[in-house]
Amino acid sequence: MRKMAELTVVIIAVDDDHRQVLQLLVDGTNVAKTVHTLASYPVGSTDATVRRINDLAPDVLLVDIPSANAAAALRTIEMLHQETPKSAIFAIGDMSHPQVIVAAMRGGAREYIERPTTTTALLEAFVRLTSAQRKLNGEEQRGRVVTVVNAKGGSGATTIAVNTALALQSSMGRVALVDIASLGHAALHLNLKPPFTIVDAVRNLHRMDVSLLESFMVQHSSGLQVLAGASHPFNGDLSGGDMARLFALLVRTFRFVIVDASSRMDTASRIVCDLSDSILLVAHTDVASLWSAARVTELLRESGANERVRLVLNRFRKISGFSESDAEVAAGAKLIWKIPNNYPAVSAAIDRGTPIIAHNNNEVARSLQELAGALTKTQEVKRKWSLFKTA
Repeated sequence: MRKMAELTVVIIAVDDDHRQVLQLLVDGTNVAKTVHTLASYPVGSTDATVRRINDLAPDVLLVDIPSANAAAALRTIEMLHQETPKSAIFAIGDMSHPQVIVAAMRGGAREYIERPTTTTALLEAFVRLTSAQRKLNGEEQRGRVVTVVNAKGGSGATTIAVNTALALQSSMGRVALVDIASLGHAALHLNLKPPFTIVDAVRNLHRMDVSLLESFMVQHSSGLQVLAGASHPFNGDLSGGDMARLFALLVRTFRFVIVDASSRMDTASRIVCDLSDSILLVAHTDVASLWSAARVTELLRESGANERVRLVLNRFRKISGFSESDAEVAAGAKLIWKIPNNYPAVSAAIDRGTPIIAHNNNEVARSLQELAGALTKTQEVKRKWSLFKTA
């Protein structure tokens, strides 16, 4: 068996004892060696330590995030992601603070490892890094996350998520559909009977890797991988931290991750929205739907995710005296797509478990195909976050 190439690591940790422990753990993996350590966080691109890091060109920057000074560590991660793009950033921090996990990922961390860590945890992260580099061989290394949310119940988020995922699978390959709704329906739309759900995956996060993740998923005949939603009404075990850890693995595995959030609006779903590159807010052109869309947009604005929200008008019909710009103002989000109204055809497709996108002669199918194409071509917001960043 071919030996894994030795990785070079720079450790950044302000606590002397912890820094020494991290060096022992890194060197103890036998697949990586510490080439430099820093006792303070670099503060800018002109910092001499940044030039030193660039000269060393390490494979990994291991950044410790102490609970007492998380903000400084997070700023360093963001800065180093910009200044040392060829080095993978691994953050070491407390798993009980999901917003810190999200901020580290948004700043550019490839891995978020529990603090205090172990040689085994570091070894697994190093193996994932080298495996991904070998597999991707210079291709895009991070999948994009698109979350589909209802303005109100019945707006069509599941239909749009399922069909968009199928269209992307057909054109791009390696697409995952993840159902985080309190009661999942995505598998029904695909006539699938999954033996496991996202609840099972979350309960096994402590031992999760790519192989185990895919064992919890069910594959559609198109090749689409589906992580099914809960089979019973559920709001319990999906914490924000769990979502951050699960999606960190999903985006290392798939080119696109399409999330059906349906009408779920709790901490876990808001974390997923915060992790997403794009959020499709599905509404109709009636007063109640657009009013609800505005409330959802306001909720997402609290965590800064509203800048990535795009309005999708489903079952679209023209209304005299009411323009597209009126819909944007009412919902508080820019319009990205209009899907024509053909409810009988869509409803029949759902009942048969044969998604509408399979009917190429249908105007709804064509519109959904074009929406998927727009998602592959448009990077709507320039982002710093390497974990889900597209090139």
